[in-house]
Parts: sequence; structure tokens; C-alpha cells
Amino acid sequence: MHYIWKFKKLPTSQLSTEEGENITLISIGTHNRNAGPDFLNAQLRIGEQHWAGNVEIHLKSSDWYLHNHEKDPAYNNVILHVVWEHDVEVFNQSNVAIPTLVLKDRVKEETLTTYQQFLHQKTGFINCEKSINTIDEFLRKRWLERLFFERLASKSAFIDQELEDATQDWEAVLFKMLMKNFGLKVNADAFHDIACHLPFSVVRKNKDNLFALEALLFGVSGLLEGESVDTYFTTLKKEYTYLKKKYQLTNSSVAVQFFKLRPSNFPTIRLSQIAALYHKESSLFQQLMQAKSPAALYELFQVSASTYWDTHYTFDKESKTQRKKKLTRNFIDLLIVNTVVPLKFCYAKSKGEDANEALLKLIEGVKKEENTIISSFENTGLLPSSALESQGLLQLYNNYCTKNKCLQCEIGVKLMG
Repeated sequence: MHYIWKFKKLPTSQLSTEEGENITLISIGTHNRNAGPDFLNAQLRIGEQHWAGNVEIHLKSSDWYLHNHEKDPAYNNVILHVVWEHDVEVFNQSNVAIPTLVLKDRVKEETLTTYQQFLHQKTGFINCEKSINTIDEFLRKRWLERLFFERLASKSAFIDQELEDATQDWEAVLFKMLMKNFGLKVNADAFHDIACHLPFSVVRKNKDNLFALEALLFGVSGLLEGESVDTYFTTLKKEYTYLKKKYQLTNSSVAVQFFKLRPSNFPTIRLSQIAALYHKESSLFQQLMQAKSPAALYELFQVSASTYWDTHYTFDKESKTQRKKKLTRNFIDLLIVNTVVPLKFCYAKSKGEDANEALLKLIEGVKKEENTIISSFENTGLLPSSALESQGLLQLYNNYCTKNKCLQCEIGVKLMG
């Protein structure tokens, strides 16, 4: 019903109310996705009278009473009730009759068939998987760009909350976000909890001492609990015991996980790498905000775990081979997409600046993500060329495709004609 009204899938030149008055559509109004009437600020001519107000849509007229609209002042400005089937007269809170438009005999059968086939076909991925690759490239790119910024806006709520918790300390927020994203999916919550238990002011005071930073991160994480004959472990534990008392720290209550992780993603390696990052860069937030290209960001994130980890992945057990555990290009790309770009977006917004063009240029230089959702889109014939498009596709899938919001998707609307 919303689809029919919104895209005028009805003979607009032959409309009339149930009372027999001609209807001229001047403006169908704005689709309202929040509480209240379905379409706001519509303009119609009913008979000889020009009306401006809202439009409510139901399957049956009696749904008006089922939803208690006759008692709700928000519906007093409804100027037209659009229904599929008319079974009762309706009145607003002021007992004024609402004109009714019935669609049942006005909509072409092929319109209904196309809609039903599109939204209710059995698919393995998304409704339009067999036809999405036919969409004009310009429309697709424009829509994915909008979805990219929609995704950034949705991430802003998390950053705004972190800012409030950190009393507007952007460096502290960066630390929490980096910790969360260094943990990847498996240890994201655990690493974020470590950052919550380790005030950034303590990190800031100890950034010149790599050993102290490692002791703080390993200690708060709980990885220094227990006993070991490993000299590095015992020395770290002794350092953390001192720092814990000095700064009155408490350990995280969320245990880090090793299970099903590749050794390069073990929490021991990732915590040592983030310690190295903060030891290397004295003003990390400022430098990240000033960086304008992926190349500049790759340079900033060129760090490795400390030398102990050249021959270890966990305490005690020495590995057979020796190699530097540095941040890979793929991992840095994830940090750019999930930490740097959202922070740049929010920071610019907080200063009243428009950084959209700069962000587009930056994200277009980052390689697309590799995951099952992106792979499924590629199987339909869509081949994202950068992280800009893969981020747009993730937003499309999670917020439109999985929720059957095809009518709110530019691709869906185009495919339904």
C-alpha cells in the first residue's frame, strides 16, 4: 500500500473519494518512518477544496479504530484515508469525517504481481540477487555513497557516548576505539573493557616506557594472573603489581579469548602491538586527524610487537620460527575503516566542518573488506572497487536487505519500476 501511494502506482487522473468527490494529487507527501501518520505534508484537491495535511494508509478502514487513531490528536490533521478495502466510515478526535480513497479496484494486477514476486521470492541471499547487477552504475555508486555516510552517522552514536564518558577527551575515545578494533570480532568486547579499566591518563603518563605500557595492558587484561617460570612474564607481573597499586587499577572482568584465532591475532600479540603504537606516536590523535591519505596512515601504523614476541605467541611457549609481528596492510585497512574514518567524521562535525569530500577520497583509496556478505554480493555480479563500496554494501545488507526495506532502497525501487 505504501509502495502504491509513494510511487503513484495507480491512475492518478481518475481518483475520487467514496463520497464521490474528485481527488487531484498535488503532492503525495513525505514518507514518515516514525510514529504518526504514514505520509506527512501532502497536498490534495478534493472537490473544489485545496487541502494540506497528512495521509494515513490501512488495509481496511476499520484499522483506523483498531489502532485507536480516533483518540490520537496526532491524526487530527489527516486529510485522506487510503485503504484497500472500505468497511466503515472513520472520524478523527474532533468527530470530523475523514475522506476515503479505496485502491482495491484501481491498481493493475501486474503491479501487485511484480511487488509480490520481488519481496516474497525464495532466495539464498537477498530479494534482488538475480537482478541487482542490472542496475545502472551511476545510480548504484550514488546510492552506495549515501549508504556509506548513513553507516558513518550510525556509528556516531557510539562515539558520542564514548566522548561523554571521557568528558570530551578525543584521545581517550581514540584509545577505546583502537582497543576495540584491535580485538577484532572475538576480543572486541574484552579489549574495550580493558580500555575502560585502564584510564587513558595512565597510558599517557607511561607512553615513553614500552615495558610499562605492556605491563599495564597485559596486567589489566588478566594475562599476568597465575605463575610462570618465564622471565619476561615474571618481570612484567612485578611491574604491573607496582603500577596497579600506584594508579589504583582493577582488572577487566571480561576474559580475552585465544580459541579459534590465528596466532597472529592472539590477544598477546595485539596488546603488544597497541603498546608499541602508543610508545611510537606521541600525539596519535592529532596525527590521525591530519593524515589525508592511506599512505600517511600506513606509515603511522607501522609498528611491531616487542622483541619478546618475535619468538613467542603466548607466554612460556617459544615458537619454532622467529619473525617480527608487525601490523599488516589488511589489518591497518580495518583500523582505517572502523576507527580512523568514523572519528574523522565525528571530529569534523564537532568543529562544524564538512569533511565529506576528504573522507570519500580517503576511503576510496582503501581496499574493500573480505567477508561472507561482500563475497555474496560479488556472487550476484556486484564487484566493489574499494572500502567505500564495501561499507555501503554492508549497510545495504544489514539495514535494508535483511529487513525487506526494498521500498526504502534506491536499487529496490528502481527494480520494481
